[in-house]
Amino acid sequence: MADKTKLARQFIEAIPHAKELGLVLQDIGDGMARISMPYDEKLIGDPKTGVIHGGAVSALMDTCCGAAVMSHPSAPGGTATIDLRIDYMRAATPGQTITTKATCHHITRSVAFVRAVAMDDDTDRPVATAAGAFTVEQGF
Repeated sequence: MADKTKLARQFIEAIPHAKELGLVLQDIGDGMARISMPYDEKLIGDPKTGVIHGGAVSALMDTCCGAAVMSHPSAPGGTATIDLRIDYMRAATPGQTITTKATCHHITRSVAFVRAVAMDDDTDRPVATAAGAFTVEQGF
């Protein structure tokens, strides 16, 4: 498991969009990942409000879900997104880091199922939730 977690961490840290968004892998292992995205003015979608663009939140959640799949004990290799539904609950608070926690809750020979939640400092009110299906690829 340690090798898979290490490979997943290296993969995430090498993704160009993850670097551009400033994604930071906080925790990963056993089908769970937690990734944060610090507030950055270049990610603002609405200059009047200072709210981070939904596309940046989407990329954060997708990356985190994929990391959760890659770290699952039953996942033999890499992954790709098949389907990802994101429900945006509210705008993230300007100036605050957004953190996503994703859990791979079920895996078959070819598909992994993941749930995720994105939060800012107000942990009682999610910014967004996600549910997705990801490929289960054979070997890294």
